[in-house]
Amino acid sequence: MTTTRPRQGRPRHTPPSDPRTSAREQILDAAGALFVERGIAATSTRMIAERVGIRQASLYYHFTTKDEILAELLATSVRPSLEMVERIQAPVPERARAAAALYAVAATDVRTLCRTPYNIGTLYLLPEVRAERFDAFRAERGRLQKSYGALGALAATESVVGSLPAERLGQLLIQLVEVVIQIRRFREPEAADTDAIASSCLRLCGLSESAVTTARNEAHTLLNHLA
Repeated sequence: MTTTRPRQGRPRHTPPSDPRTSAREQILDAAGALFVERGIAATSTRMIAERVGIRQASLYYHFTTKDEILAELLATSVRPSLEMVERIQAPVPERARAAAALYAVAATDVRTLCRTPYNIGTLYLLPEVRAERFDAFRAERGRLQKSYGALGALAATESVVGSLPAERLGQLLIQLVEVVIQIRRFREPEAADTDAIASSCLRLCGLSESAVTTARNEAHTLLNHLA
């Protein structure tokens, strides 16, 4: 009886840098580093494979093109925050807890942007990312921005709601959260940065310091419940 073995890629040139991570994860990590260091156009799949220590042909077992790798990296910078929005919407539908929900989403978004390999957020505004093949990423980021606007409009004071429509509020809130991308260019963000940014989102909505404190405490309880 003949046993069929699973198909495998070619052997590596060098051992993986961390045997606990999958080849796919190592490819994403190496690509993230090269995209940020050299730019997208100047990075080839051969360079990515060499950085990982595998043959170029082996890379194609996981990703067929460089654009596919970039699309996955961009998605990892948005998807966890969208998932958090969906999870929060069920237990927190009412206006009374919208501020806590906004803090929770903003804090999750900041942490996600801190975890992406090699500060992938710096690639958001590059011309290549505006191409049609990255429409899915831009659509997901647009959904996240719309969620910020909806939560912000629910949490905001009447004076803020009267002067800032939900669409514009969403634009401002997501830009405020993404300031962590700039922070990462100079230093490693700290836990205090996450709280400062999430709290600033609430202040932008016109909340008082006591209301910010209450929302922060409720958000921590909510995040612990959803963990």
